[in-house]
Amino acid sequence: MELSIGEMLLVAVAIVVLFGPDKLPQIARDLGQGVRKMRGAMEDVKTEILKETDNPVSEIKKEIERVKKAAQDYDPMASLNKEALAEREIPKVDLAADDTHEGPVSR
Repeated sequence: MELSIGEMLLVAVAIVVLFGPDKLPQIARDLGQGVRKMRGAMEDVKTEILKETDNPVSEIKKEIERVKKAAQDYDPMASLNKEALAEREIPKVDLAADDTHEGPVSR
């Protein structure tokens, strides 16, 4: 909204006529305080909105990090390797060298 110089002069003259030159400084002071309060209120609302919108995002980011860490810690080959090692640890008996082994029975 742009005001030309003529429009601003018309508003100034209307204010002086309506309120008088004695109250003009008080009106300007009150107007300035009102503008400051409005800016402060707008800043508070903006901060609150950013805080509320940032909260779910940060929770989602934390959950993503937790899943990434769990995925890095999970090693499917570890359980397979343990099973393979357990199978290797079973002692292999050489049946040809073992005299106690009777072997298959033949008829």
